Amino acid sequence: MAIKFYKPTTSARRRTSIVSSLDLTKKEPEKKLTIPKKQHAGRNNTGKITVRHRGGGVKTRIRLVDFKRNKFDVPAVVIAIEYDPNRSARIALIKYEDGEKSYILAPSNLQIGDSVMSSQKKIDIKDGYRMPLEFIPAGSMVYNVEISPNRGGVISRSAGSGVAIQAIEGKFAQLRMPSSEIRLVRKECLATVGQVSNIEHMLVRIGKAGRSRRKGIRPTVRGKAMNPVDHPHGGGEGRHPIGMKYPKTLWGKHALGVKTRKKNRWSNRMILERRNRRK
Repeated sequence: MAIKFYKPTTSARRRTSIVSSLDLTKKEPEKKLTIPKKQHAGRNNTGKITVRHRGGGVKTRIRLVDFKRNKFDVPAVVIAIEYDPNRSARIALIKYEDGEKSYILAPSNLQIGDSVMSSQKKIDIKDGYRMPLEFIPAGSMVYNVEISPNRGGVISRSAGSGVAIQAIEGKFAQLRMPSSEIRLVRKECLATVGQVSNIEHMLVRIGKAGRSRRKGIRPTVRGKAMNPVDHPHGGGEGRHPIGMKYPKTLWGKHALGVKTRKKNRWSNRMILERRNRRK
């Protein structure tokens, strides 16, 4: 994969880039493995907006990705690498020996014809193979990691992400997260060997507002451009500063540098080392 740049025929084209689709082998998804995606526009079940700046966008279908992969010791063959509009990573369509098809998160360098397998025992250490953390050597990169047994992968699922296994001690494995946080996870939790595909996704430049609108992201208005009744930063004549000691949200709370994690969260004891704060 590579980043594709367009000829600067317009000012928007000059700033736009996309990830090349040469790695994709199938355009249309497997229809039996998709369901309709409802448009909520950031509203909850009562119609109240709980997530701002959402709405519109291109109509898509949800791909039913198998994050558990609990069909153990049955080899499967990769028959397609596909685009998923609902996530940054590529997905792979696999076919088991009994004919069943499934979607999985594709690791980087996965090709059509490669075999993948999931097991609760020790198997080959290859990209796309899934097994408990206790059987994967220290220093290996893994993704789609379970945080509790039989729950399904929840850690490291976005494009290019991966978790490094530092050590296996007692009942737990020490994992180094992409954020540099070191966390304990039970060693019987399943993880997939490798790194998530589409590594260059983070280098893409949106380029123009229209691409964000097609993703379902609506414009965000600055607080200082509003009236005092609408935002704490609002008001003033001309280009005035916000006029307060620290930036606030629409509801008057601290907007920057605030810890949002609960103090008594149950998983605090699972964190050996906090992530490094950016300077």
